[in-house]
Amino acid sequence: MSFRKVLTAALVAGTALCGTTFAASAGEFDGVTVNILTRPGPVIAGKLAERGKEFEKATGAKIVVSEVPFAEIFQKIQTDWTTGTNSIDVGVFAAGWGVELAGAGLLEDLSPYVDKDTKLNPDDIAPYFREFGQKIGGKTMLLMVDGDFQMVYYRKDILDKNGLTAPKTWDDYLAIAKKIHGQDMNGDGQADYGSCIFKKRNAQSYFAIQTMAAGLIQTQGTAQGFHFDNATMKPIIKNDAWKKAFEMYKETGKYGPPEELNMDIGDTRGLFKAGRCGILIEWGDPGPMSIEKDAGAIKDKLYAVSGLGWKEVLDRKTGKLVPVTKENAPSSVDGINYAPFAAFGGWAGAVNGKADAKKKAASYAFLSYMNQAAQSNIDVTIGWTGYNAYRISQLKDTTPWVAAGFSKEAAENYLGAINGALANPNMASDFKIPGAQSYSGVVLDRELARYLAGEITVDEALANIEAGWEEITEDFGRDNQIKAQGLALGTGK
Repeated sequence: MSFRKVLTAALVAGTALCGTTFAASAGEFDGVTVNILTRPGPVIAGKLAERGKEFEKATGAKIVVSEVPFAEIFQKIQTDWTTGTNSIDVGVFAAGWGVELAGAGLLEDLSPYVDKDTKLNPDDIAPYFREFGQKIGGKTMLLMVDGDFQMVYYRKDILDKNGLTAPKTWDDYLAIAKKIHGQDMNGDGQADYGSCIFKKRNAQSYFAIQTMAAGLIQTQGTAQGFHFDNATMKPIIKNDAWKKAFEMYKETGKYGPPEELNMDIGDTRGLFKAGRCGILIEWGDPGPMSIEKDAGAIKDKLYAVSGLGWKEVLDRKTGKLVPVTKENAPSSVDGINYAPFAAFGGWAGAVNGKADAKKKAASYAFLSYMNQAAQSNIDVTIGWTGYNAYRISQLKDTTPWVAAGFSKEAAENYLGAINGALANPNMASDFKIPGAQSYSGVVLDRELARYLAGEITVDEALANIEAGWEEITEDFGRDNQIKAQGLALGTGK
């Protein structure tokens, strides 16, 4: 039995007997059923179901996890809670969706539960996820089970072989991809790819372009944002910064798989696990994935950096790019502005505000159990769970990661990259306002795909995005969106 399995078994046995990691006591929720809706497993849903069985043994609460396709989660929860059907007690979804649901009065305020919870230890949750993921208008409305942002990964062995060092800027990314493209990176005699980015339309390409663009536009910290003028909700899109990001994003395709425009994240993950990618954009999952049995080609070879930056940033008054200085980018380092992008933001649990009191209590207690370090510090080391680190304790000690299969050096690199991003005061947030999916997953995604396919120019793409975003804002009401943006970025109430 592996060390991880021994450790997991010991924790489960200990908590089942004495309840030391639960917010609830033994038998407290006998007869209570908590219905949870989330995405299909094993990713996310799988661990909810496994931990649910442990929780039931310890507290009596029956945890039922239902799954629907990702595209249906938000609408099903919103409809269920808005119509008063209330067949769903807990939704586990993108943290950013909480703003719209909270604005409609559908979420239970979890702050009073947190205040009485002796097991949660919220101070151990990394500040970005604690303040921007879990809180809306200063109140804890969700509990994280996962922390998401995108990083850049590179094959250290391939860079070493070519006399290259880890990238710091997006220009470095492109130069590395160009240099190593076509080399055999896994010893199978086939030419491999300098860059791997999932660029399929109606998939997740719109996340990666924002990861590339954020550092050009956001310079004053998370609350500034990089999509809109927060006072007016006018889009900040038709400018030289987004144009540069679009053009570089397209240029990476010269050094990627020939079918890259039809590749989703599952496709690129298959490639990098097979050792066929030199440098790539991804979430935190590749770390644990690199130690899985089918990833032998990259074990202890896939390294990460917390984010890449730019030596130029947008002058918002002129729409032009200017050199980075400490005046226009206070958090810049050595003339480079970094803005790690919290793409998707992480999976989080929210409680139906109209559920009865007993269900609310049981729902919160289960989410607390999932969030607590005793459970989550193990779950984030397992690739198939889909859970990425969000607690400080998960990031300061390599021991659980080495026990899971990392070398100490690889674990130090991986945790160091995550810590570097979370410590950056210029962390960039994903859309967290009503219509978030329409702004990014529809309009941005559509026009980016048309540009990549050569159907329109970059200037046409940006103009179309501006028009599309304006239409969405008008549909939801500009004043309402201004208020929602303030709540999302922590500047409003």
